[in-house]
Amino acid sequence: MSSVLPQLNSYAIVVMALLAAISVVALTVTLYKIVQFVRLGVGRRKRAQQIVERWLSGDGEGALDLAGKRDSAGVRVLFAVLSGLRAQPNDKVYARELATQTALDELALMARRMPAIDATVQAAPMLGLLGTVVGMIEAFGRLSQAAGAVDPSVLAGGIWTALITTAIGLAIAIFFYFVSIWLEGRIGREREALERMISTMLNGRVETRPGTRF
Repeated sequence: MSSVLPQLNSYAIVVMALLAAISVVALTVTLYKIVQFVRLGVGRRKRAQQIVERWLSGDGEGALDLAGKRDSAGVRVLFAVLSGLRAQPNDKVYARELATQTALDELALMARRMPAIDATVQAAPMLGLLGTVVGMIEAFGRLSQAAGAVDPSVLAGGIWTALITTAIGLAIAIFFYFVSIWLEGRIGREREALERMISTMLNGRVETRPGTRF
C-alpha cells in the first residue's frame, strides 16, 4: 500500500477520501438497519400466527392477550386490529384503518435512512468516474506538453492512477447495491405479511396452498 499511495495524485486522493467517507456512512446505516430490524421484530411471525389462529378459533381474549406483548411489527399491527374490533365490534372499516395506520408507521420506520444507502449506490460510481476523467485530462495534458519521445511507463502510470478511482467507486456501488436489495426485500416481505394478517383477521383465511401462513 505504501508503494501505491505516493503514485496517487492529489485529485485521486481527494476522490478516494470522498468514496471512503460515503462508504463509511453507508456501512454505518447498514449496521444500524440490521440492529433496527432485529429490535422491530422484522421477519418474526410465530407469535403473530398464534394470534391469528386463536382469533380464527374464537378465542378473542387469548388473541388479545398475546397481542398485548407487541414485540414485533406483525404483533403490533394485530393488536391494532383487535383494539379496533373491541372498541367497535361491528365496524371492520374502523379496525382496518387502525391496523393500516399502524402498519404504515412500522414500514416508515423500517424505510428510514434507506436513502443514504441508495445515494451511495448512485454517487460512488459517479465520484469514481469524475476522478478518472480528471486524471485522464491531466495525463493527456502532460502528454501534449512533453517534448520528444514520451516514456510509455509514465503515461501508463497516469492512466492507472486515473482508472483506480472508477474501480473503487464501482466496487463500493456494487456492494451496497446488493445490501440495498436485501434490506428492501425484507421490507417488502414484511409489507406483504402485514397486509395478509390484516385481511385474515378481518375476512378470514382462504388457503389456496395448504400450510401457507404469512
